Amino acid sequence: MKIKIEKQATVPDPIKLERYRRTPDLGPGILFFSGGTALRDVSEELTQYTYNSIHIITPFDSGGSSATIRKQFSMLAVGDIRNRLMALADKSILGNPEIFELFAYRLPKDMNKEELRAELELLASGRHRLTCTITAPMRKIIRNHFLEFISIMGDFDLRGASIGNIILTAGYLTNRRHLDPVIYIFSKLVEVRGIVRPTINKDMHLAAELEDGNIIVGQHLLTGKETGPIKSPIKKMWLAKTLSDPKPCMVEIRNKLKELIKSAEIICYPLGSFYSSVIANLLPKGVGTAVSQNGCPKIYIPNTGNDPELKGLSLKNQITRLLYYLKKDNPEKIRAKDVLNFVLLDSENGIYPGGVNKEEIEIDGIRVIDCRLITKDSSPYIDSTLLAHALLSLT
Repeated sequence: MKIKIEKQATVPDPIKLERYRRTPDLGPGILFFSGGTALRDVSEELTQYTYNSIHIITPFDSGGSSATIRKQFSMLAVGDIRNRLMALADKSILGNPEIFELFAYRLPKDMNKEELRAELELLASGRHRLTCTITAPMRKIIRNHFLEFISIMGDFDLRGASIGNIILTAGYLTNRRHLDPVIYIFSKLVEVRGIVRPTINKDMHLAAELEDGNIIVGQHLLTGKETGPIKSPIKKMWLAKTLSDPKPCMVEIRNKLKELIKSAEIICYPLGSFYSSVIANLLPKGVGTAVSQNGCPKIYIPNTGNDPELKGLSLKNQITRLLYYLKKDNPEKIRAKDVLNFVLLDSENGIYPGGVNKEEIEIDGIRVIDCRLITKDSSPYIDSTLLAHALLSLT
């Protein structure tokens, strides 16, 4: 049964929120196409109301310690997936706080090679302060993953390495380069209240052509976090096999991901880096088609404040770009209304490039839902609680 957002929907709707809070196992299947950090707090908030949210995560991170581990093992990025799993894990389960601390830990950058290996071996022995307090059977499973990683790590540079990424990498490599079994195991052990999947299970990178003609390859060059903001607006984006070769490469999502997308009750293109978090998820073949085949409402939640990737893009331009990538599987047959129906924003408190022109947005049949999403404390950014309550109220 498909849901419909009524014209006079109450946001927030205290009756719906209380109903979901009492029976979160029956809560709505809200699907997000996102990266790792921008939606973390919203994800945590949602676990109080639904155990059925769906998180399609970009596996294309190419910066920081992710770059080191990807280069060493020729694999997809797992950092954002780890981040979301921990955000959705049940905080009340015995032993979970200790697991969160372990997964968030990074090995020191100022230790030498021998010292780093000794600390990793101490973690694997179960005698490290971060592993000795973890309860069985999780401790044994984690220890086994450490031992597996040590056996295959070779000359891997451990400086600044994320322990959570090391554990997931070991699981990925020992499961014939399949990530789903690893996600399943850890989801069960820490009671993840939702479904987390990578968009694709392949080693790929983001590539983009800028308006000035320059071509850049690598997510870390787009975000403005490691190398400074891009100097020219992004003209178009695609997937490439390696950081050294910008040649476009087509890859299709798996059937199980198509079915997951078609099972959602609401589909969200949420806040986060516009290109490297949201659009990145729409690049593989089959995403737009699967979205169009689901009759549920589809909602865009634009960023407020500063997003370096939005250089040169007004709110209207963002919607146009979003529609382009959603329709690219079959531009002639996929209609705009099949993939985007609503824009959720806070025109009174938000800062949107070019301002908010509701008539201009709604001329394409897209409806604006304007409600309070920003508080004094969160300004200029969206408050996670208000956003979660708004989405739940619209189901």
